[in-house]
Amino acid sequence: MSLNVISFLVENKPGVLFNISNTIRRKNFNIHSITAIAGEEGDTSRITITSKGDPRETDKLVEQLDKMVDIISVKRLDPLRTVMRDMALVKLHTADPMAQEEALFVINKYKGLILDIKPDTVIAQVTGSATEVSDFQAEVTHIGIVEAARTGITAIEKGWITLKEK
Repeated sequence: MSLNVISFLVENKPGVLFNISNTIRRKNFNIHSITAIAGEEGDTSRITITSKGDPRETDKLVEQLDKMVDIISVKRLDPLRTVMRDMALVKLHTADPMAQEEALFVINKYKGLILDIKPDTVIAQVTGSATEVSDFQAEVTHIGIVEAARTGITAIEKGWITLKEK
């Protein structure tokens, strides 16, 4: 099963995200991550959904989603022609000076940002591919993750290709 990234340009109004996720649920797809943001003009939103599954089945789902009234454009993105990023905020327990030193080393190794340092915690922001972010979290697990939040994958196609072009 491969990770499929579906990108939408939709009308920015209530219920659109619910209708999309409900259609995906009815087709027995499990949403791995979802991100959404209002567009530049405010009347549209961009949504990125990832799910694991057969790309051919995902293409069939995209065809069905494309028929929905509030969807302006939808497509499954080609990973080779797409820039994808994930971001995590991770709070680490670093009461021990050695733990703090190791945490700072690992954060630097992943080119993360240190957002907050207190005597017993460090909050880091790590951005990269989903794999890089997962690898970071795995590497700091033994230090002690107090809590973590991830954005999920957001994606945009390379070059002049836009979501407005079907």
